[in-house]
Amino acid sequence: MDVSELLDKTRGDINARHVFGEPVQQGDAIIIPAAKVRGGGGGGEGKGPSEQGSGAGSGFGLSARPAGAFVIREGLVRWRPAIDVNRVILGGQIVMAIGLLVLGTVIRARQGLPGLRRPVRRLFRR
Repeated sequence: MDVSELLDKTRGDINARHVFGEPVQQGDAIIIPAAKVRGGGGGGEGKGPSEQGSGAGSGFGLSARPAGAFVIREGLVRWRPAIDVNRVILGGQIVMAIGLLVLGTVIRARQGLPGLRRPVRRLFRR
């Protein structure tokens, strides 16, 4: 496959159909799912001396994550974001770990352990 053919195919693959899903009728509401879509491509080509031959290369990547959904009910449109529970839990764990480290440092400083909370006069005494 030629690099220009790959880029043409890539342009055709990244479009609004990948961002917005097909509308779904649920009772009196219409739900339109939405996603965050990222894509990228690359290519290459090279020609060397006749004894070394020539080269070519290409690459393409596409990533999609749910973002939420538009809910249309009684003429009103509302956005309902998708919540990634794994990210919420990971964020909580990071905050807790930092909090425990700070708490440990504060407790050690109050107990007057060596290396923490030394008076300045002691530092310069021999």
